[in-house]
Amino acid sequence: MQNLLVETIKKFKDLCDYLEIRIEDYETTKIAINTEETERVGTSLEKGGNVRALVKGGWGFSSFNDINLLEDYTRRTIEYAKNMGRGKSQFYPVSPVVDKVSVRPVIDPRGISLRDKKKLLDDYNKIALNYDKEKIRNSMLIYYDQFKKKYFSTSEGTYIEQEILDLFAVIKIIATKNGIAQSAVVTVGSSNNFDVCRNLEQKIEEACETSLKYLDASKVKTGVYTVICDPKVTGTFAHEAFGHTCEADHFYKSESLQKEMKLGKIFGSKILNIYDTGLDVGTRGYMKYDDEGVKTEKTYLIKEGVLVGRLHSRETAGILGEKTTGSARAVNYRFPPICRMRNTCIEGGTSTFQDMIKDIKLGIYGIDFLYGSGGEMFTVAPAYCYMIRDGELAEPVRDVKITGNLFETLKNIDMIGSDFTINDSGGGCGRGEQWPLATTESGPHMRIQNMSVGGES
Repeated sequence: MQNLLVETIKKFKDLCDYLEIRIEDYETTKIAINTEETERVGTSLEKGGNVRALVKGGWGFSSFNDINLLEDYTRRTIEYAKNMGRGKSQFYPVSPVVDKVSVRPVIDPRGISLRDKKKLLDDYNKIALNYDKEKIRNSMLIYYDQFKKKYFSTSEGTYIEQEILDLFAVIKIIATKNGIAQSAVVTVGSSNNFDVCRNLEQKIEEACETSLKYLDASKVKTGVYTVICDPKVTGTFAHEAFGHTCEADHFYKSESLQKEMKLGKIFGSKILNIYDTGLDVGTRGYMKYDDEGVKTEKTYLIKEGVLVGRLHSRETAGILGEKTTGSARAVNYRFPPICRMRNTCIEGGTSTFQDMIKDIKLGIYGIDFLYGSGGEMFTVAPAYCYMIRDGELAEPVRDVKITGNLFETLKNIDMIGSDFTINDSGGGCGRGEQWPLATTESGPHMRIQNMSVGGES
């Protein structure tokens, strides 16, 4: 493969400002169960690649499955780029890299039979459906693993072979009563260890109990509250509300973000530190090199309340005159890389949960995450919530949606916990057509003042 890519690059590199070829070869296992019926079980193999060329600021991109036609696609892609090029290519310079990166799993999912993976999900499903046969009649379970090998070569002399392993499991329990449905989810993920999918029995039982408890919970009253976020809600906020805003291709195309997101601007108090990293081995956001062959790193976005960075591809770094961060990622060979997150984190602080709750007269404690959407105006929906009354956890409430202006909310974060937790879950991040991309969201408990909470009026 190396000879094919390198020789093809040599043949065409003088016709463009920059040229890269990426080939991917992967094996994917998926199991999906809906209540007691198996919807999908099997393993698939796929191989494909792409060519990307840059000429006078214009990009050409082609993806393909027939590697025998590589030269034809390369020639065609350069012609596309020439037709698009109208200016100057701005591409952050990097030193060429030659490397081979192997996965070293703790427990390799490829060593576990499909039968055993299916049996594990079946056993978990029985626990869920037998917990309360009257109220818990529905469940959804998904298992996924993928082993991918990427071959990447550029006109600058980079050649990288990189193995990537990704896996996750999701067990969703749905309880119903009097027309009300309440779900609870157990979800795990990893980039090197199948064992995260094992020994989930107790967590599933706890999720069953939670789904039943919240059937009788009242809807939260719409209003403005002090909110405490658990580590999963904190991580979701970091990813959805803030991380997407820091993807530099959003920034340089948006006049409003260019005004709001100037480096050096104060966004919060000195306790607030937010970063994105590809260095956490074992997380779903881990990788040694991004999809432009740039070594990943820990990139601070906010340091002691001040905006200090953003997430770059080589092009956005070149356009903005900033350092590249190893954040160019593509969900697969069918797409060009764009600025994406890896493991987005709010750094741990010094406060305890008791510090946060003790002086709250009326507030909300958000636990786990249901969904979120980002931008200057964001929404984060915790999976479960409790009211806080007079410094104590009180009754459970449901249908909680935390919304607000991102920049005001960052300034209203007044306490950050010392209990930093890495949270890997199933699914992935979506942006445009590129979904699901493996990411991780992490953080500690966090307290936010004056949060708008939507619920029952």
